[in-house]
Amino acid sequence: MSQVFLIGEHKDGQLKKVTVELFGELARQGQTPVVILPVPPGQDSLVQELAKKGVTNTVLLEHPELAQYSAEGYANALYAYLSTKSPSAIIAGATGQGKDYLPRLAAKFGVGIATDCTEFAVSPKWIVKRPLYAGKCSKAVEFLKSPAIFSVRPNVFPSPADKPVQAQIEKVKGEVGSIRARVVDIQASGEKKIELTEADVIISGGRALKSADNFKLLHQCAATLGAAVGASRAAVDAGYASHDMQVGQTGKTVSPKLYIACGISGAIQHLAGMRTSKVVVAINKDPEAPIFQKADYGIVGDLFELLPLLTEELKKLKSQS
Repeated sequence: MSQVFLIGEHKDGQLKKVTVELFGELARQGQTPVVILPVPPGQDSLVQELAKKGVTNTVLLEHPELAQYSAEGYANALYAYLSTKSPSAIIAGATGQGKDYLPRLAAKFGVGIATDCTEFAVSPKWIVKRPLYAGKCSKAVEFLKSPAIFSVRPNVFPSPADKPVQAQIEKVKGEVGSIRARVVDIQASGEKKIELTEADVIISGGRALKSADNFKLLHQCAATLGAAVGASRAAVDAGYASHDMQVGQTGKTVSPKLYIACGISGAIQHLAGMRTSKVVVAINKDPEAPIFQKADYGIVGDLFELLPLLTEELKKLKSQS
């Protein structure tokens, strides 16, 4: 019997939000996926997190080498397990990891892959939609050969409500095979940031902020909103922000509930990275800036005057709630 497999993602002992988003959408469409978690031994707590969202079947693919992510290790272990099953579909989040190992897995199965999808359905074959040409149009892709392998953009589906169930756990010894490249050291930023791709609210700045020091205006506003801070490529190239903050075609693709663009002109390369945001607010002193064509709400004015005012008003609202 063919099954649907969802490859879960986790970091620092916590599930990535995209995993439960995808499970919720699969459940809404009448699918009962098996969630696979590549983990080192002793990560049973992740199963309980999934069980709170209604996941009944979880496979812990265990091996000490899986404590540290590697594309080869993940692809080898997943293929060794999944090749013994009859998967109709293998799905993962379109995260940095998903974009890295999933093509390797597709190559091992000898099938195609669709990446960064924003919709999917099965009736009776799997059909997905993915954006093309910097998001200006989308393409429907039908999988004619099993398994259908595709990744889905984070934040395009809502997280499901809690629905606690009794979890069934299958522990499998992972076969990681030969790993030729390993991460030997991670130098994490001292500042704890909200992950851009999973943020519900993002406030981004462009070159109009004029300096790295002025980005503190965005951070102050973001702290009040509980938002992540992003940047345009122009701001990153100018040295105002680090590359991990870049939103756009050569940066990160995001789909927040609210995206606030401050001093960003709205070049097509930037729009490609935030086009699927649910609500877009633009602040720019140029009334002809292209960003206003995408914005749901636009404010024409000086961001150096408007951002402090916005932050103060948000603080007042927060204190009243």
